[in-house]
Amino acid sequence: MRIALLVVLSLSILRAETVPVRFPQGTAHGFLIIHNEQGRTIASGDSIQVVQGDHISTRLVFHFRDGSIDDETALYTQQKEFRLISDHHIQKGPSFPKPMDMLVEANGNVTTKITAKDGTEKVTRDHLDLPRDIANGLVSVYLQNLPARSPGISVGMVVSTPKPRLVTLAIGPVGDVAVHIGGVRRKAMDYRIRVQLGGLAGVIAPIIGKQPKDIDLLILEGEAPVFLREIGQFYADGPIWQVEQTSAVFSHDPAPQLSPKTTP
Repeated sequence: MRIALLVVLSLSILRAETVPVRFPQGTAHGFLIIHNEQGRTIASGDSIQVVQGDHISTRLVFHFRDGSIDDETALYTQQKEFRLISDHHIQKGPSFPKPMDMLVEANGNVTTKITAKDGTEKVTRDHLDLPRDIANGLVSVYLQNLPARSPGISVGMVVSTPKPRLVTLAIGPVGDVAVHIGGVRRKAMDYRIRVQLGGLAGVIAPIIGKQPKDIDLLILEGEAPVFLREIGQFYADGPIWQVEQTSAVFSHDPAPQLSPKTTP
């Protein structure tokens, strides 16, 4: 069943040079948590999006309980279509065996900073021919703007391996998933993301067990689509983590008493 599903998925993908803007993005602040495979909370984070003139800045930062940090900031435009300007992604700390500090610019310049065990830093600069649909930092935004029941898209992404390389993300819908929000049952769309390495590496990777695992990302569709959950790896050969939205938890301290209004 799984093999058949993936065959259908790969045949139904549409290539998109860019993703049209259906739902313009604005200022927003969300709260997220990460669970490990045992269901334990290992990190909490913020998703902060700010409008800066014609540009949108979106930052997703996670603070891990072991002191690690995953911090990604993407800058993009949304004039009829979404276009990435730059994406800066940092991973460091015990949760990340191979720290990463990579800046991707839409003009193809990729700057990577590697910190050795002795603390010395090495900066490398590469240039890649990037497609217009480069998706670093924007995968969730792209999926929120797909038409309902879209057969899917295929977009480019720069990954650090550790040398930067361009891969393709083949993204397609798997089906509806039941979710409960405030006790009310709703349906979200499960999108499956497959990383296609391409070239000789793409042929050899599955054979030697190096093919990245698929990622599942849930979007609640409707008048204002929103991200709900992501299940996948944060880095090559890494464990499967689950990212999902969370809400504020209030203390049980008595609510402050308001002073009675007095009449002059």
